[in-house]
Amino acid sequence: MARTRFAPDRGLSVRMTVTMFLLGLLYVIFMAVLISLGVQAVAVLVIAAGLLLVQYFFSDKIALFAMHGREVSPQEAPELHGIIDRLTAMADMPKPRVAIADSDMPNAFATGRNQKNAVVCVTTGILRRLDANELEGVLAHEMSHVAHRDVAVMTIASFLGIVAGLMTRFALLTGLGGRRDSNNGPPIGLIILLVSGLVYAVSFLLTRALSRYRELAADRAGAYLTQRPSALASALVKVSGEIARIPTRDLREAQPFNAFYFTPALSGQSVAALFSTHPPLERRLDQLAQISAALGR
Repeated sequence: MARTRFAPDRGLSVRMTVTMFLLGLLYVIFMAVLISLGVQAVAVLVIAAGLLLVQYFFSDKIALFAMHGREVSPQEAPELHGIIDRLTAMADMPKPRVAIADSDMPNAFATGRNQKNAVVCVTTGILRRLDANELEGVLAHEMSHVAHRDVAVMTIASFLGIVAGLMTRFALLTGLGGRRDSNNGPPIGLIILLVSGLVYAVSFLLTRALSRYRELAADRAGAYLTQRPSALASALVKVSGEIARIPTRDLREAQPFNAFYFTPALSGQSVAALFSTHPPLERRLDQLAQISAALGR
């Protein structure tokens, strides 16, 4: 992590390292199985690597385009830029580009491969609903993602899932499911399909677990930076409550972008929470309450 005044998070660093190690190990096993089956996976790897590079280098532009965000100048949004300027000075980090998405969905996100290529975007919906302190808490959370290089880490972590997903499609589209080897053994395509599906599922669960922890880490770092955990907690409650009033159809349209958002458009409970990009609201509020008590606020 580049030098900033955001509180260092050893737990996040350990989880990132462990997740990357497990995904790397899974990747090695996956490729070994494919090679043993005589599969030429070069084309799949080239395509997956290309997608990874595009996502890594153009994540900010892709996210803004997908969420209909546009960069705004200090003259267009002086209050928003003022908060970002203050947080930038407090965190001792480069100022990210600032954008606004015209959407009633009250949310925010940050993206970009590093601090020098980052953008922080808020929706018009969240600007209408939060006061200055609450908005500062949300933006501190988002800038923590930038400081911890979360986007770059999650992009790299998703590589194995992309490879496994492409292999699954390859097996389905080419009809390998019924093809057997020369010794009348089991269908090669079926084995590829099952192994790829299993690898995708495991990598999916690992990256989602890391995603949930990084949201807690961003809450924690943002709260310590602003010294106002109660403002962030208030923003979480307000945004979550307002999202619940958004029509379900609109929420489902926004759901693919949950990994980017400050709070998810749709979230699940119990077993479904294993697939969530964010921890439960109660868990986030409980952590902020503990930080508030520790700070004596």
